Amino acid sequence: MLDEKVRQLARGPNFAAVTTMLPSGRFQTQPIWVDADDEHIYLNTEIDRAKFKNVERDPRITVMIWDRDDPYRYVEVRGRVVETVRGDRARRMIDELSQKYTGHPYPPDAISSERVILKVAPETQRIAA
Repeated sequence: MLDEKVRQLARGPNFAAVTTMLPSGRFQTQPIWVDADDEHIYLNTEIDRAKFKNVERDPRITVMIWDRDDPYRYVEVRGRVVETVRGDRARRMIDELSQKYTGHPYPPDAISSERVILKVAPETQRIAA
């Protein structure tokens, strides 16, 4: 189960930084939109992006979410991608995330490949609030 503070930050319009491992063993960190339910963090990306290819090879992932109004208030979740979801559900989710973060649907011409949801199960959670 996700800590209440993790859920709170993930459900708000707060940005996350996601860290995955490249084939070379080096880390890659990128900003991303985020959401959550009671048990998992959800990320949405495309199948041609490095972060997706990285978690297909090695499902370990770290997600750090910070409060947009107070960046010193943040949470860090270390876990694994336990499921990927493609198709209409992934496409709908990027529109929902875009509404949350920008107030507009996601531009269709911004999609270069297939959208995919990364479902992240927490192994450790760190709260800095």
